[in-house]
Amino acid sequence: QVQLVESGGGLVQPGGSLRLSCAASGRTFYNYAMDWFRQAPGKEREFVASISWSGTNTYYATSVKGRFTISRDNTKNTLYLQMNSLKPEDTAVYYCAAGKDTRVVFTTTQGVGSWGQGTQVTVSS
Repeated sequence: QVQLVESGGGLVQPGGSLRLSCAASGRTFYNYAMDWFRQAPGKEREFVASISWSGTNTYYATSVKGRFTISRDNTKNTLYLQMNSLKPEDTAVYYCAAGKDTRVVFTTTQGVGSWGQGTQVTVSS
């Protein structure tokens, strides 16, 4: 199993930016696609962004496309999510996730092998 620890969440005003990080240990990080999901109060956990094992390919939910950027540094075993132009509806707990199978991109919770503990992002004035 891979262990994942998120950081970087907090309170930000609408229009502001945050950068989330996810530090990985355990399994060989570079062999796995990685995702960000989020869960708002009373709602189901939803897909935000995905990145292939090499970092070559990225995928985004329609609601965040053009505002969020997912990236990874395989030399540091770290996943990132740069969030710009934040809106109140982006308020949620954000989770990083490692894939279940090597080198397989996933965009649903069924593809998740490991979850982080989550980090709270609150967008409010």
